[in-house]
Formats: sequence, structure tokens, C-alpha cells
Amino acid sequence: MSRRIHLALHPYGVGGPGQHGLWKDPRVAKNASIDINYYIQQAQAAEHALFDALFVVDSQFINSTYPSHYLNRLEPLTLLSAVATHTKHLGLVGTASSTYNSPFNLARRFASLDHISSGRAGWNVVTSFDTGTSKNYGLDEHLDYTTRYGRALEFVEVARGLWDSYEDDAFPADVERGVFLDPSRLHALEHAGEHFKVAGPLNISRSPQGQPVIFQAGVSDEGRDLAARVAEGIYAPGGTLESAKEYYADIKRRTAAYGRDPDHIKVFIHGGPIVGATDEEARRREREIFDEDNDFASNLALLGRSFGAYDFSTHDLDAPFPDVAHLAEKGGRTGAGKIIERARAEKLTLRQVAESVNAFRHSPFVGAPETVADTIEQWSDAGTLDGINLAFRNNEDLNRFVDGVVPLLQKRGLFRTEYEADTLRGNLGLPVPTNRHTAERALVNGA
Repeated sequence: MSRRIHLALHPYGVGGPGQHGLWKDPRVAKNASIDINYYIQQAQAAEHALFDALFVVDSQFINSTYPSHYLNRLEPLTLLSAVATHTKHLGLVGTASSTYNSPFNLARRFASLDHISSGRAGWNVVTSFDTGTSKNYGLDEHLDYTTRYGRALEFVEVARGLWDSYEDDAFPADVERGVFLDPSRLHALEHAGEHFKVAGPLNISRSPQGQPVIFQAGVSDEGRDLAARVAEGIYAPGGTLESAKEYYADIKRRTAAYGRDPDHIKVFIHGGPIVGATDEEARRREREIFDEDNDFASNLALLGRSFGAYDFSTHDLDAPFPDVAHLAEKGGRTGAGKIIERARAEKLTLRQVAESVNAFRHSPFVGAPETVADTIEQWSDAGTLDGINLAFRNNEDLNRFVDGVVPLLQKRGLFRTEYEADTLRGNLGLPVPTNRHTAERALVNGA
């Protein structure tokens, strides 16, 4: 029996990594990445199709070689607060760095989004692999891996503690007794740890879903471990069926090892479906898109992002891949390490490595609606995913998936025919976390 899957939408704007030519598409507005109406329309289309969430990525460092969408885009929480007022059921997941934020400020902002949306907020916790971000925050160097992930774990713990500042019944607002707040239901945090010292309490109450849903997108060993400890949703890279299956099993195993229910962490793999009238038409369109986006200079710059936005154009393209292992330690270490390992093993030149960064790779989710639905069902049955984080180049591609594939998934019992709840937690099948102070009180009273 196939399991019910979840779907999220990841807007590309004018084009992210590997989508270098998207901004030239006449169907895509040149200001899409800063046009709130573009995001509202995307969100409403996703909600009409009963998707679980809208997912917004972010980074805080650029140079002129970065993807078009990265060069000029809206800040996630501001964006999602606006979208919240134009949707009712769709989850709203924003990316924010635990390396370049303070726990109190970020906890307050996500709690505010959670109230604005009546319990639909989610936080995608990242540690930032763009090493240049440090200089935008007054630091000479980016933090190393161990420090970043240790900080991230403590950051989430502090945020969750702050979100429990008020118990659910803290505000009786009893006019007759003249009691607005029950002080016994308000709790300071008084956290003092390795990375943070935060007194609290937070000046905003809990939302209908208790706390925002925590997402994470780590691929490294440290990232997987952080996800297993704190995440309730994961954005996974996907790749091949075999690699996705390995990742899924590893995450679920680690989650159980930390004493958590593996069903309480939902793994979303990346998917960029291309739906055509026939398999042949869809595959032809897939190749056309690749040819439109396959620009060597952009691929060389994309390679540099894994090494701290390093400028590889200063090297001889036809010489052996340069020794840049030291640059990976504070950047995208996992991805960069694989690049270095392959370059050494196959004795590749810099040009060959750059060309391989965006080499043509057939996506599994390409074909006629029946074919795409079959593949999604196959991957679900194989134990690779709980959901798919979908990215479409334009509204036409989104509509082809919604009109052609979603009804087939619904007919097979793989996707909902109506929303189960009004909150993100409810629709993902995640429990509402009990306020720690309420739990302690119940324990004492029951002892």
C-alpha cells in the first residue's frame, strides 16, 4: 500500500543555480524575484492544488556571478508575511541562518509569522556555506563546520525555549477580575550556553500549532545529525533512486537513535518535473532547457560557490584541477570534497570539472502525466521520500503538473483531496509540541 505523500512548491523567480537562462523566458517577468504578486500567485496556485507548503530559500552574500534570482530577491520572512494574508491553508517555510542571526530576534520573527498565518510557519535552519557572508556581519572569517553546527543546535534549542515562554492559558483577559496575564504562566528562559546567553521571556504567545515547524537541509554528516536531532522536515537533494533511498534510511535511523519517532520527520526530496503530452515531448523539452541554461561562465561561477565563491577564472582552464581543498573546509565541504575526490581520481582539468557541474542529467520526473505519477509512486514505495519539494520554471509548467499529475496521484490515494487541518503541523501529520512548563506542572501535580 502506497503512503500518502506531501508536496511543497519552491519558486525559482528569475532563476537559481543551474537555471542561468530562465530570466530570458518571455513567460517570466524580469522582476519576478522582487514582485510580491508573483509569490502570491505561486502560493495561491499551490494552495488550490492542496500543496503542503511554499518554500523560500535565501543567502546573504552575492557577487556579480551569482544566479539571477540571488542577485535581487525579497527577504523570506517579509515575503511570507505578505503571502500569509492571501492564503489560508498553505504552509510558509522560510530559510534563515543560525550563523548570522540572534536567537531572540529570529524566534520573535518566526513566532510573528506563525501568528500572522494562524499556525502555518516553518523555519528552514541553515548554517550558511557562503563564506563571504561573514564580511557582511563584521567577521573576518566564516565559522568552521564544527562551530557552525554546534551553534545551530544550541540556536534551535534556545528558540524552542523562547517559544515556550507563555503557556497556552497565560492570558485569561478576565475583565471582571482585572486580570489580563496570569504571571505564573510566563517563564523566563535564563539560557547560558557555549554560544548564547539569552534571558527571555519572548514577548509573543504560542500559535495554534504550538511552535513553527523546524526544517533542515544538511547533506554532510554534521547536517544529517543535526536534522535527526531537531528537524521535523528535511529538504533532501534527491539524486538517484539509490542515493535517495540511502539518505532516507540514514535519516530515519539517526532519528530513532535519538529517541524520536521517525514518522515525525518528513523527508522532502528535490524534484523539477517536466510534464508533456507524451514522454517524447517531455524529454525533448528537458534537453532544450538544458541547452538554454548550459553556459560555461555560469557553470564556472557555480563551481566557485562550493569553495567560498572562489574565482576559478584566474586559473588555466586546461591545467589539472587546482589544489583548493583548504577553501572547502569553511564552505560547502561535502559537495566540494566530492568534486576534489573525483577530479583527483579521474585526473580532470578545471574545464572538465566546471563542465561536469551542470552536466546533463536526466530527471526521473519527466514524461507524460501517467509516467510522472508512476515514477513518484515508485519512489515513494521504494522508501526514498515523504514528500517532494517541487520547482517549476514558469506557471505553464506548474499548471501542467497540477492539472495532469496531481489528479492521478489523488486517484491512486497518494495525495490528499482536501486539507486535513488549518496548520502546517496538522497537514504534515506532526504533533503539536507540549509546552515544557505545562508538562512539568502536570508531572508535579500527578506525582
